[in-house]
Amino acid sequence: MGVGKTVVTEAQISERVAQLAQELELAYPDGALLVGVLKGSFLFLADLVRRLPPTFAVDFLGVRSYQGTESSGAVEITLDLATDITGRDVLIVEDIVDTGLTLDYLVRLLRSRGPASLRVVALFFKAEAHEGRSKPDWVGFEIPSTFVVGYGMDVDERFRGLPEVVEWQDE
Repeated sequence: MGVGKTVVTEAQISERVAQLAQELELAYPDGALLVGVLKGSFLFLADLVRRLPPTFAVDFLGVRSYQGTESSGAVEITLDLATDITGRDVLIVEDIVDTGLTLDYLVRLLRSRGPASLRVVALFFKAEAHEGRSKPDWVGFEIPSTFVVGYGMDVDERFRGLPEVVEWQDE
């Protein structure tokens, strides 16, 4: 088991995060509440928020839906928001959307709390694996339906710190 070929380089990630920040600043001229989905989105969120104006606020929502490289099929909230989102523009910040089942759950959960708007930015999207109803409004990269690690994404809490995104090889 180990890392395979590079899917997206550190330079490509940096360039695309800067582009996404510009797009989000245009979409939210008065700012918005960025909801980072932990744990995988923390590097993406950190890089994104440093490129946005200070009118953007940040909160976190912890979820768990994977065990190793397999989806558990159930979403568990491990940390809830500390912020009341009623009447606020909310932007879910996801590292990756693959089947979309976690995203569907999060969209239902947050919509029930009465935000003014609710949209999604995902750095990575596996369109061919997507089964859910909710799709990201902004996508950094569409990638193949293979298991990837790096730039915040892990396998058993390891490999999050890789600066690029690489395929995980189950041997």
